[in-house]
Amino acid sequence: MTIYLNGSFMPIEEARVSVLDRGFIFGDGVYEVIPVYSRRPFRLAEHLQRLQHSLDGIKLKNPHSENKWADVLYELIARNEPDDQYIYLHITRGVAKRDHAFPNPPVPPTVFALSNPLTTPPAELLQSGIACITVADNRWLRCDIKSIALLPNVLLRQAAVEAGCAEAILIRDDAFLTEGAASNIFVVKNGKLLAPPKDNLMLPGITYDVILELAAANSIPYEVRRITKTEVFGADELLLTSSTKEVLAVTTLDGKPVGNGRPGAMFARLHPLYQAFKRDVMRK
Repeated sequence: MTIYLNGSFMPIEEARVSVLDRGFIFGDGVYEVIPVYSRRPFRLAEHLQRLQHSLDGIKLKNPHSENKWADVLYELIARNEPDDQYIYLHITRGVAKRDHAFPNPPVPPTVFALSNPLTTPPAELLQSGIACITVADNRWLRCDIKSIALLPNVLLRQAAVEAGCAEAILIRDDAFLTEGAASNIFVVKNGKLLAPPKDNLMLPGITYDVILELAAANSIPYEVRRITKTEVFGADELLLTSSTKEVLAVTTLDGKPVGNGRPGAMFARLHPLYQAFKRDVMRK
């Protein structure tokens, strides 16, 4: 595996980062995940815009221009084997003595990029759907920043694993849906797709955008608004989306069936639309 670290490509075994890196000490950094289909990064401009939003949110200057990022990422893709990959970008404020305040003067950021094979959900999950739990969304108020300080998400996802489930669906203030621990969540009711709004309480997902674009292009009714906890439990269908999980049906929630306990009509419509979009758009 070849990685990129601070201007150089190298085998991952040769990569070294200081123990005084602020990412290690404080979780002071941001990240981005970019799917790659047929060696083409999908919606690179949108991913880099989201990265810029995260960097702006933590007051860290972007180390590269968009053109430089493109050069780095295409080279990283070329140096790794699979045609379908996902790229993980990781930028921290750099190496400095331990002090909560930003280094003054600023130090060079640490820039790391890693490629992994991109795999799609297995057929059995598409047929059966997945089980999820609901948990209280106890994270901070800037979930729109893709921060590397992911301990709350880690603990929420672990709660799902310990319950024998695939994901945790987050409910804020015991009142409304935000997202999953590592995904976006859609509700289906009476043939309409409902999506939480993109605000400071959720990460603006690129796959989330694709699903709404597919709905608009195929005359699927949808609405973006606050979704209540009651609506989540009364849903006809629940859908989970992410760059790596694509679109999955949630068929069990807190041990009870969602709808009839099987993937429903909205999933049956959206999943093939997403696969066609991947074939005709993402790979080109």
